[in-house]
Amino acid sequence: METLKFNVNWDYRCPFARIINEHIVVGLQNGADWEVSFIPFSLTEVHSEEGDPSSWEDPAKADELLAGQVGIVIKKVFPQAFNDFHVLLFSMRHDHGKDLRNLDVLGAAISKVGLDPKTVFTEIESGWPLEEYRQQHEESVRTYSVFGVPTIFVGERAAFVRLMKRADGNPQTSIDYIEKIVDQIANQPEINELKHTTISN
Repeated sequence: METLKFNVNWDYRCPFARIINEHIVVGLQNGADWEVSFIPFSLTEVHSEEGDPSSWEDPAKADELLAGQVGIVIKKVFPQAFNDFHVLLFSMRHDHGKDLRNLDVLGAAISKVGLDPKTVFTEIESGWPLEEYRQQHEESVRTYSVFGVPTIFVGERAAFVRLMKRADGNPQTSIDYIEKIVDQIANQPEINELKHTTISN
């Protein structure tokens, strides 16, 4: 069977991005034959009011972009730690209500995956993570008209996905969910939008 190739975006504040990214990490950690790139996306930038300065250049919004930059640094410089960090930071935000604008919170998460917070923060201070954040965000908007998270990219197609079920401890559940979603994006583009009128238990 051919390796399944797709990408997914994230912003740590979104609970639905948490669900999809968590399933993908579970799959990757349990032998799924996938080639995945994780693409940062900024809900802060998307929700900027018309006429406001870009969040990338607004000092008042700098702390809202910190968590994404930490993810970018770990993904690029310490890729062996990224999957664990990615799941952990989503958990800190959505299970424990931690403020991801806080350097101490981010530092604690970095330490928990065996990395030195000072090293990661030094990379952020150099400026390249913010530039990469902006570049990847703007490229996905320009190329795919992305408007939110989670979006899954398959070839030349991209689709916003809202999955309601979290990982249940069975890796095959996560693998099945993701492979069904990727297959629909790749092979059934005529189904443009499907949204249930009620939420099932």
